[in-house]
Amino acid sequence: MKASRIIVICALGLAVILMGVFCVKSVTTPIKFEKTKEARDVEVIKHLVDLRTAEVEFHHQKGVFTANLDSLLLFLKTSPKKEVLKEGSLTDKQLEAGLNETKAIKILNEAKKKALKKNAFDDNDALYAYIWANDAEVIKNGLQGFRRDTIESNMIQALYKGEYDATTIDRIIVIPFSNGQRFEMEVNNDYKTSQGIRVPLFEARAPFDSYLGDLNKQELVNLNDREKKLEHYTGLKVGDIYAPNNNAGNWE
Repeated sequence: MKASRIIVICALGLAVILMGVFCVKSVTTPIKFEKTKEARDVEVIKHLVDLRTAEVEFHHQKGVFTANLDSLLLFLKTSPKKEVLKEGSLTDKQLEAGLNETKAIKILNEAKKKALKKNAFDDNDALYAYIWANDAEVIKNGLQGFRRDTIESNMIQALYKGEYDATTIDRIIVIPFSNGQRFEMEVNNDYKTSQGIRVPLFEARAPFDSYLGDLNKQELVNLNDREKKLEHYTGLKVGDIYAPNNNAGNWE
């Protein structure tokens, strides 16, 4: 009798301990999951922002977005970044007289062509100094000191300021913590507004399953279910292929 009572007491004690463990886990597991998710979200968001930068530049130069990540990488590695160096600005008086950037640049370009036919110059500084002092149209329009030069620089360096180079830029398309999975990319280059204006759109995505898949399975299921009930995308994404949103991320 005593032995059976001892067994019952031990069993009850073990049950209490197990219940305590389960209770602690029920509290700590979601907390641990959420902390890990928050840390990983930061890395995934950074990559999505970097992808957005690449897509925006691709669109700037090509007029469309690309869903092909390999083409996007090739563009970053081989295309130059074109930038306009600006010196001087038009005054209110010049603008009121009908002068604008386009007209001013045209006047300067014509002046440079004429000058180069007559003389050889050591560099652009010397060329501009000459036309500012001698070209009648430039002087007439008060464009002395006004200068616009298009230069070409390394695309990766210009966009990412040393964070990537040609040997490391490939990681921009890989979802962190995903065991090598690529970001999902879709484009809609034929979207038109209600006014009939064509507005190319893109969308880059990282599903929760891709970068949280090695964490607690039930917590991941719960997270996906919550987002679905709210009619949210189950992951992080930037841009939208169904409506213009200024290429915003769903965390912004």
